Amino acid sequence: MFTPSAANLEPPEYPYSAAFPPPGTLFVVTDSSSDSGGAEDAVGGTRGFLPAVEGMRACAAVGVVVTHVAFQTGHTGGVTGRFFGRFDLAVAVFFALSGFLLWRGHAAAARGLRPKPPTGHYLRSRIVRIMPGYLVAVVVILTLLPEAKADLTVWLANLTLTQIYVPLTLTAGLTQMWSLSVEVAFYLALPFLALLARRLPVRTRIPVIAATAVASFAWAVLVGASPVSAPYGVNPLNWPPAFFSWFAAGMLLAELTVTPVGWAHRLARRRVLMAGIAVVAFAVAASPIAGPEGLTPGTVSQFIVKTAMGAVVAAALIAPLVLDRPDTSHRLLGSPTMVTLGRWSYGLFVWHLAALAMVFPVIGEFAFNGHMPIVLLLTVVFGFAIAAVSYALVESPCRNALRRWERRNDPTPLDSSVTDVTEPAIAR
Repeated sequence: MFTPSAANLEPPEYPYSAAFPPPGTLFVVTDSSSDSGGAEDAVGGTRGFLPAVEGMRACAAVGVVVTHVAFQTGHTGGVTGRFFGRFDLAVAVFFALSGFLLWRGHAAAARGLRPKPPTGHYLRSRIVRIMPGYLVAVVVILTLLPEAKADLTVWLANLTLTQIYVPLTLTAGLTQMWSLSVEVAFYLALPFLALLARRLPVRTRIPVIAATAVASFAWAVLVGASPVSAPYGVNPLNWPPAFFSWFAAGMLLAELTVTPVGWAHRLARRRVLMAGIAVVAFAVAASPIAGPEGLTPGTVSQFIVKTAMGAVVAAALIAPLVLDRPDTSHRLLGSPTMVTLGRWSYGLFVWHLAALAMVFPVIGEFAFNGHMPIVLLLTVVFGFAIAAVSYALVESPCRNALRRWERRNDPTPLDSSVTDVTEPAIAR
């Protein structure tokens, strides 16, 4: 799955003061009790635009494609089958990115570093960011894809992103949208979570978020122990509470960007170590400890292990990108090519199953009959091509229209960060 986040928008328009300095200022949180005698040490994740985060989003989108191509080409057994199948943890990366990017404004506001993010602008930006491209995809896929046999219920559930709650409405070409449905639930819940968090002492915000993430694993226990079965075709383990830990991984990183630099920041800046943590967690998630091969459901304990490892993988991959120093170079993930692919990643997520359905006739093969390398290559190429068109003709024009409306009618800060550096042209 995937979903876009408010990563890189435009500079705020609120008045400047001692608390809110003029454009280009990077807020720095220091700890006067540190060994360095209170020397300032900035955190890169406070910047308005994070190129490496865009690059990571592109990688996560390709990861989602990998796991679906592996399944539909029959690569589900053995060591390689487990390896490719566990690329579904790319969804955890997407959820954590959303948690980080959408929460960091609230984390900064709680410490007096910026005004509280306005809820009205936030909701408008979320709707305009995801719905135009999504609705176009749903209409085209349900209309033109032969495998998508859609009655009125399927149409309504998919158009309203409620397909995880309505039996048998995750249809061909759109089955990946279960995760977008989960993410929309997080979008709606976030203002309420921020309201509750504002009542907490600042020093307790990180422990409370972490404890809530751990508590969310109980959802699987409740589902497994419930005497009432869900309707056929509905899986409560695909509902939002099951995946709060993935969003919380990003929320915790957002909190850390505006706390004094400490052991967590120093750990995150050790890239090789963080990569090792991600690899180990991924290996555990791909092992029998976290469930059987393929799409066969595991036990409650296996689901919890997989979910927990997803949170670790996501945090380990994102932390070096957002807890680094502002001058840290991310030459690959932050390159213009990766930033551009990151901008198209939402479209790739939305369209990749339709692109995959196109590939089999092109190569003259049926699904579940091998040929994974060529199927994967063509799916990524076709998917990004469709995504580029979607971004240019649907997503970007709608976002620009909202920005123009905001400037005329509601001059509110349009960034989700602590700083107000203008977004570079390549990110638009």
